[in-house]
Amino acid sequence: MLVTGTDTGVGKTITTAAIVAAAQTAGLKVAVVKPGQTGTATGEPTDVETIARLAAPHTARTLVTYPDPLAPLAAARVAELPALDFDSVADAVRAEAATHDLVLIEGAGGLLVPMGLRPAGEVWTCADLAVALGAPAVVVARPGLGTLNHTALTLEALRRREIPAGVVLGSWPAQAELVHWFNLSEMVPNLLGVLPEGAGDMDGGVFRRSAPGWLTPELYGVLDDWRAWAEEIS
Repeated sequence: MLVTGTDTGVGKTITTAAIVAAAQTAGLKVAVVKPGQTGTATGEPTDVETIARLAAPHTARTLVTYPDPLAPLAAARVAELPALDFDSVADAVRAEAATHDLVLIEGAGGLLVPMGLRPAGEVWTCADLAVALGAPAVVVARPGLGTLNHTALTLEALRRREIPAGVVLGSWPAQAELVHWFNLSEMVPNLLGVLPEGAGDMDGGVFRRSAPGWLTPELYGVLDDWRAWAEEIS
């Protein structure tokens, strides 16, 4: 399963951790693969380190790291390092799939961000990886103003490639406004979950116990009534 987003900073890493926690609570053996981690020179925790702290997946791997906080292909070029090889990434995911019930692939930025190069030199994206692996996608989006267009464009790109997809709102504010409620209502047909703002700051044990309540059964959670959810938090 590919976890992508409408943009960078929308909550992909915390959403990935939440899916891990819910799936493992449901009894699945879960692996996380991050094909390319950029920005390691900043000294901030990597995405895989954050997922491990919050959700403790059975396996968590970063395949390649780059120092600059850029798209993976650009970061490779700036650092004069080898670009992510498409076949190597696909093979790594397939290898984890052979020994796990679920493999989550966390992308970088949005769906069509340049990730690396194919053997013949063509640029590849996470959309290409999902097609090659036959993987469904989870699109993480912001709940605020501007998200409907970005989300619709991402879902349309996935539909054109015949990739099944749903949406998770990555950071629901404690004080939701009209725009947030309207956007949520518009997304309900595709909505697979809503994560609370600040979920990434939780203690790991609290996060793992809470995560199933943020996600629908399609993502191994227990959230099955949006009306009841809205009444509970409003």
